[in-house]
Formats: sequence, C-alpha cells, structure tokens
Amino acid sequence: MSVPKRRRSKSKQARHRSQWKLDSPTFYFCSNCKSAVLPHRVCWVCGYYKGKKVLDIETKEEKALSKKKEKNTKYY
Repeated sequence: MSVPKRRRSKSKQARHRSQWKLDSPTFYFCSNCKSAVLPHRVCWVCGYYKGKKVLDIETKEEKALSKKKEKNTKYY
C-alpha cells in the first residue's frame, strides 16, 4: 500500500477539502405532478416513479379522516 512521502500542508489540505461539496444536487421534475424530485427516487408528493404509481401517499386530510375512523371503530 502506498504511503505519502510528505505531510500535506494546512493550506493544501484546506484547498483539497474545499472542492468536496461544490456541486449542487440535480433535480428533475415529476411527470405526474411536476414537483422537483431527486433522480432515481419516488416522488414524495404523488408517489409516482417513471410514470407508474408506486406508493399510495395520503394527504393530511385523508390521514386525519382515517385516524378519526379508527378511533370510532375501536371497541373498549
């Protein structure tokens, strides 16, 4: 295994580390709802990936209604 001959100076070290996070993440727009999404990920707004429904995502209102129904159907 190779080993560096000399120690990297502080300025060279800082210059090397400054290049670490230059690029901003790339986004594409969902084909279904047109919101910005990271590549190769399911859209977190509508649940579509490559034009197909992958996840069933509930809105806040739907979640509240389903919780209310669960409360009403519980038997004590």
